[in-house]
Amino acid sequence: MQKVIIYTDGACSGNPGPGGWGAVLISGEHKKEMSGGSKDTTNNIMEMTAILEALKALKQPCEVELYSDSAYCVNCFNQGWIYNWIKKGWKTASGEKVKNQEIWQEIYDLTKKHKVTFNKVKGHSNVELNNRCDELARNAIPK
Repeated sequence: MQKVIIYTDGACSGNPGPGGWGAVLISGEHKKEMSGGSKDTTNNIMEMTAILEALKALKQPCEVELYSDSAYCVNCFNQGWIYNWIKKGWKTASGEKVKNQEIWQEIYDLTKKHKVTFNKVKGHSNVELNNRCDELARNAIPK
């Protein structure tokens, strides 16, 4: 199974407001940068979209080390929130409807295709590829 390292980040100018996302994918000597934006969104949606779009870019099942500075996204899988949401019919522990369910569902489906390990990195620190994703995300915010 091909090994891929992915760094992702999302950014928003106002929350909600215009936002952008960025991702860097590395496999062997190959490196791909991706980004996109939305006129009206939230920071969480952009963080999730970065992960979703990066995983969607993989053409075959891969072993993925995914790095994000979003505790929300990383904890969703590492602390098992998503599995509980699914069991409860996409309801949170307090019984509320899970926000952004469609995006979570797509990411979850891709984690069944790829072996994804989620890793939390400290945002706005000296993690070069996370800083690059932040730059890609900020540059993709619609003006």
